[in-house]
Amino acid sequence: MRKSCIFWLLLLIAQQIIAQTPLYMPLGIRKAYDQQTRTYSGKPGGKYWQNKAGYDIHVNFDPRTNLVSGSEEISYVNNSPDTLHMVNFKLFPNLFQKGAVRAMTVFPDDLTEGVVIKNMKVNGTDKPVPVPTRSTNMPMGIPDLYPGQTATFSLDFSYKLNENTHIRTGAVDAGAYFIAYFFPRIAVYDDINGWDMIPYIGTQEFYNDFSDFRVAITVPGPYTVWATGDLKNTSEVYTDKYVQRIAAAEKTNSVIAVIDSNDLKAGHITQPKSTNTWRFEAANVTDFAFALSNHYLWDATSVEVDAATKRRTRVDVAFNAAHADFFDVIHYARITVDKMSHYFPRWPYPYNHETVFDGLDQMEYPMMVNDNPLADKAQAVELTDHEIFHTMFPFYMGTNETLYAWMDEGWATIGEWIISPCIDSTIVDDYGMGPYNFIAGKAADLPIMTPSNQTTEAYVTNSYPKPALGYLYIKDMLGDSLFLKALHYYIAQWNGKHPQPYDFFYCMNTGAGRDMDWFWNRWFFENGYPDLGISRVTQKGKQGVVEIISKGNKPVPVDVTVWFDDNSTAKIHRSIDCWEKGNKMVSLTFPSPKKIKKVTLGSTWVADIDKADNVYEIK
Repeated sequence: MRKSCIFWLLLLIAQQIIAQTPLYMPLGIRKAYDQQTRTYSGKPGGKYWQNKAGYDIHVNFDPRTNLVSGSEEISYVNNSPDTLHMVNFKLFPNLFQKGAVRAMTVFPDDLTEGVVIKNMKVNGTDKPVPVPTRSTNMPMGIPDLYPGQTATFSLDFSYKLNENTHIRTGAVDAGAYFIAYFFPRIAVYDDINGWDMIPYIGTQEFYNDFSDFRVAITVPGPYTVWATGDLKNTSEVYTDKYVQRIAAAEKTNSVIAVIDSNDLKAGHITQPKSTNTWRFEAANVTDFAFALSNHYLWDATSVEVDAATKRRTRVDVAFNAAHADFFDVIHYARITVDKMSHYFPRWPYPYNHETVFDGLDQMEYPMMVNDNPLADKAQAVELTDHEIFHTMFPFYMGTNETLYAWMDEGWATIGEWIISPCIDSTIVDDYGMGPYNFIAGKAADLPIMTPSNQTTEAYVTNSYPKPALGYLYIKDMLGDSLFLKALHYYIAQWNGKHPQPYDFFYCMNTGAGRDMDWFWNRWFFENGYPDLGISRVTQKGKQGVVEIISKGNKPVPVDVTVWFDDNSTAKIHRSIDCWEKGNKMVSLTFPSPKKIKKVTLGSTWVADIDKADNVYEIK
């Protein structure tokens, strides 16, 4: 047979093997595989599709009244095989609507009438706005939109920005604001769930389509604006000195003070008008946010993120001079972008800039971060790299944060664990380990695959440490090179699309050339807990043996430290594949030229609910 035929035959056999999966799959998800929109190799299927929108938005913000108002035109393409009889609009500011169902407390002064929509047109024809509901969903009937057709929508919108209750967005102080989720948007319609109708109640995060944005932001003249996307009219809003500083920052590894305290005193930063309109454009991103201030400093630098093309990403930090930690955040942010591009996940940073804004939250947006000040250096480092890491997950990968928060938060957590010591070698970042060791095995500890909107006590541990540990343990088992090969396969297949959990699992299997369903099953799907212990230690001559038992059912690495009578030590490590066959005991044999005094079990990122049997002393 010809070599090409052999290759395709082997590939077919491999895909058939992978298809014989033991992973439980709900019927609604299996439908996508039957309809060939997704495949058991992890790749998008031959019939994969997703819809696309273009937004042309004009928004005004008045700091005197906190009124956000504007208009938008939306071009929405139906790439699905279905005829759409309705669209669902997401009105996220309705989290603050009087009477809305929400999972977070809102101060009474921030309760509003919700988003007001006027002058709705569909395909140029007036359309009555549906009666407002106490929800962030606004379903609306439309003329039939057939496969391949485009519908246009235009509307005016307004609402009052929250001032005292900062939930990811709102006023920061009397002259600084972070404004997100401000525009009515069309919800995701996908091949698994159809229209996304899950309301936003404050806890779970978001699921948005990749869209193109043209946004004009009008604010009072003295305010500077930072936003998703590229500023297209720099010279129309800044005076020449600042145009030049911004351009210089885009070409240097050094930090440039674009706006310092002397500049704020002197003024003349923006063009001397009563209002300025800032025009930004962003292509193929899942969201758009902006921030503004009339008294923030601005430090900027840049990083070469792609050696092949020499492309650079500008890194910005806009902050209140009263918050001392933010003078160093520019360095944390720059190193994060650099390490993401060249170390982990070793993928060129996908956007032209990343802005860290000194706000009142710990939240990410495409090209933007809203971070609160922190006095502790380690916490500031960990917050900065965690939120910037979200650029890859969910913004580059388009995951469904509402249902599967672990598909982005788990990655940001492992990214934080790995990158924080690159910024400061004294940091041992064990974020989330304490909460997981506490909840593991209790009734509230649900499987990671439980939809995030169905969890309460388990939301944090299921979203952050548990999946991060799963990724870390696979990385340890495969080794860095093979792990990154598998991860890059997943990223290459699904960036700009909407991967679901099974797409990730199958891509990792295919990319690594190894069926890892045994681990995905035990760690992500099954109930249970991690619990290792030392059952026995023996020494015969110059050989020692340590027997490790697994009292739980979650596979975790084995890290043993042997202490000899002269206080010297030896380390022994086994990755999770030592438990692959379902065995409950692992025997470790090691050279022991000296008398063993003590053996300890465990390390920072090995979860274990009972450490009472993790020390074995030789009497």
